[in-house]
Amino acid sequence: MSPEQSVPAYLPNVIPVNYSCWHEYALLDVGNYQKLERFGKQLLVRSEPKAWGLPSFATEEWTKADAVCNADGRWHFGKDVRREWVLTYKNLNFQVRCTDMSKHIGIFPEQVSHWTWITSQLEQTSLDLSKKRGIHKPCRVLSLFGYTGAASLVAAANGAVVTHIDASKPAISWAKINQQLSGLSSFPIRFMVDDAHKFIKREFRRGAHYDALILDPPSFGRGPKGEVWKAEKNLIPLLENCRQILSESPRFVLLTMYALEASALMMGNLLAAMMAGIDGSIEIGELALQPENGSNPLPMAIFARWVSST
Repeated sequence: MSPEQSVPAYLPNVIPVNYSCWHEYALLDVGNYQKLERFGKQLLVRSEPKAWGLPSFATEEWTKADAVCNADGRWHFGKDVRREWVLTYKNLNFQVRCTDMSKHIGIFPEQVSHWTWITSQLEQTSLDLSKKRGIHKPCRVLSLFGYTGAASLVAAANGAVVTHIDASKPAISWAKINQQLSGLSSFPIRFMVDDAHKFIKREFRRGAHYDALILDPPSFGRGPKGEVWKAEKNLIPLLENCRQILSESPRFVLLTMYALEASALMMGNLLAAMMAGIDGSIEIGELALQPENGSNPLPMAIFARWVSST
């Protein structure tokens, strides 16, 4: 086999977040393992292990932040600073919070690129089904490790029937708040507190099938009953079981990870093995945040996306 033949068809692609479609967020500066961000009108400084190098702004600009979260997860707030507020993305609303002992506020801005991609895939799915059958059949989407529900709400708002799984009860409650804030209370979204792997196995025994999968697994985590999740041990068997609950004509699979020790090529290889024998194409790459001052993009997550070619 020649070297050219051994190279997979998918090559890494860096996708910086497109601010033009979401004016509620901006990455202002990065450096010293921190990032200076604007969420709505609030300026936040949060720790970021991938923010190597020195910041571009002077220290005075960073001190204008309304709240700072250090590497230990402790927040320090200015006077009269809100700890909860709502951000709008197109027709959706997301509650964000500065919670104790966590730098995460309920939304990951770099995922905007995925939200746009999910929307386009569902629009194309609807068009394809209409051409083939003359009727509209909702795409059944399973979102695993769904957190506060952004991707699930994007899918539901674009006509999908969604099942949203997360091991954290507070995360599920937060997702339901976002559903209400977005005016999607009557939309077909099933929220469940469950261990992802156990849920998949039960769905297989029930004969359930899904047309699309969205997975955002952590490197390490625990299920609702203390089940230990380690990506290097559990991700491959999870993907193998996910293959068993795909419908006869799956539309797309989206896999995202924030692990420092993994790579986009690794994700692509896993997805290629999972979808072997089904016609489709794979794209891999990194999600990044582009600072407003024109500095180099800040890498945030790696991903692999499979799309049906039929």
